[in-house]
Amino acid sequence: MTNLRLCYQTIEFGKTDIHICTLRNNQEFSDPKGIAKDLGISSASWPIFGVLWPSSLVLAHFINDYKTESKRILEVGCGMALSSLLLNKQSADITATDYHPEANKFLQRNAQLNGDTPIAFERTGWAEKNDELGVFDLIIGSDLLYEDEHIDLLADFMIAHAMPSCEIILVDPGRGRKNKLSTKLIEAGFSSSQHKPIKTDYLEKEFKGYILQFER
Repeated sequence: MTNLRLCYQTIEFGKTDIHICTLRNNQEFSDPKGIAKDLGISSASWPIFGVLWPSSLVLAHFINDYKTESKRILEVGCGMALSSLLLNKQSADITATDYHPEANKFLQRNAQLNGDTPIAFERTGWAEKNDELGVFDLIIGSDLLYEDEHIDLLADFMIAHAMPSCEIILVDPGRGRKNKLSTKLIEAGFSSSQHKPIKTDYLEKEFKGYILQFER
């Protein structure tokens, strides 16, 4: 991370503050050993993981008031993992995963920045079949459906890591693929609902997306 310009900020959730180090903007890039390139991550898409997007803020604010109780929770495509950091602050059983080779470095740095314990993490892609994640009671994620090919990959990945009784909470900014994903999960036995977030005054612009909830 030595060649990257970084940004430090604090996100407030009521009386809880989450301190987070991100990339300064979505133009940063550093892949001197070609690790990301070998994984198929281009220089243009490399920074996407490293900034806070509106959907991640919506997910974190929603999950802050959600009863996670004793659930085993997985954040898919975590990026800066704001929700994971918040859940970790609440001592929840949270595991994060992302395909990007730098995601875990930022995750553990931010967990330490908040004075909390390290967060379980596994770098894996949705098409990979040999991860060691196991199954979860609650799966969360935000802004995941960038391409049509992601629909089946994401659905199959979540289904493979879902307990027989499982909840899935996703925030989609409105990329036009949420209904196809819903269809896939309904076929796997999940019920489906979607709604607009109730309060988004923490965002700079109107949020045009939806919170998607699935339950089996």
